Amino acid sequence: MRTLGVLGGMSWESTLSYYRLLNEGVRDQLGGLHSAPLLLHSVDFAGIAALQKSGGWDEAGHQLAAAAQGLARAGAGALLLATNTMHKVAAAIEAAVDIPLLHIGDGVGEALQALGCERAALLGTRFTMQEDFYRRRLDERFGIQVQVPDAAAMAEIDRVIFQELCLGRFLPEARAFYLDQLRQLQAAGAQAAILGCTEIGLLLEGCDSPLPLVDSTEQHVRMGLRWMLAEG
Repeated sequence: MRTLGVLGGMSWESTLSYYRLLNEGVRDQLGGLHSAPLLLHSVDFAGIAALQKSGGWDEAGHQLAAAAQGLARAGAGALLLATNTMHKVAAAIEAAVDIPLLHIGDGVGEALQALGCERAALLGTRFTMQEDFYRRRLDERFGIQVQVPDAAAMAEIDRVIFQELCLGRFLPEARAFYLDQLRQLQAAGAQAAILGCTEIGLLLEGCDSPLPLVDSTEQHVRMGLRWMLAEG
């Protein structure tokens, strides 16, 4: 197996899922006492979140690029950035290291293509939903059009992520609101839904969704497993 670097902590709740799923995936494929060879740099999310809110994306990219360089020096052969939103600065990270960054949008795009989906709903932070770095990658690489909720709904989705999900609070009211948004997006033509924030899958786990769900965390982990196990 090859050693994978994980840039995490954004939030640690989702990074915990990455760690568990990567290890479960190795165990399931190799059996016995096998586990995932990982190197983890977990940032203090408060600082990154403050930079997001202030528009300090260049500084956030600089900080994550430095962390990526540390993982590369420590022996990581590829990187997973364990967050959707911070893929906004993926180019800064890629420019700082000589090892591949496994982009979460590619894992999501492959899963949507496998479903035959041409129009997908996107739930995530307001940065992920409003800005074009995520939508552009899905459109240009996979030909998939992305639909997002209206402005008021985006604000509430974002509030729930930062004030509840990132703090480990998964409330039934939030679950009902998210499912209602999926129903509205389905009525507007969406054929599947992207859980484009790594905590949303935790909120909707086991729910009866009106749309097929593509959990970005699960798809990203699959990319990491393929790389570690040298399947592609």
